[in-house]
Amino acid sequence: VQLQASGGGLVQAGGSLGLSCAASVSGSIFSIYAMAWYRQTPGKQRELVALITSGGAANYADSVKGRFTISRDDAKNTVLLQMNSLKPEDTAVYYCNAVGTHYTSQWAEFDSWGQGTQVTVSS
Repeated sequence: VQLQASGGGLVQAGGSLGLSCAASVSGSIFSIYAMAWYRQTPGKQRELVALITSGGAANYADSVKGRFTISRDDAKNTVLLQMNSLKPEDTAVYYCNAVGTHYTSQWAEFDSWGQGTQVTVSS
C-alpha cells in the first residue's frame, strides 16, 4: 500500500497548515485499521503526533492537543491533519502511516509509511 503525503511548508508562529495523505494500491483491495501522523527532527526519534482508528477514535500527543485535528475520509482512503496555532517547536518532518490488511492472493497485514513532508514554523 502506497501513501502519498502533501501539504506542509513554511508558516509563522500562530499560523495554520494542513497535511493530507492518501493511500492507494494497485491490483489489490485493502482495509485500513488506523492512520496516523508522526514527526521527526534531526537527532530525535520519530514521535506520534496523532492517530485515528477505523472507528473514528482519535488520539493526540499532549503537545498538540487542542491545536491539531486528525480526520479521515474513508471514501478516499485519506487522512488529514489540520494544524492550528503552530509553534516553532512543531517544526519537523511529518510522516503519515497506515496499518491494515490487503488482499492479493491472500490477506496480509501492511504497515506503510508515506514520504516525509517538511513543516517549518518561524518565530
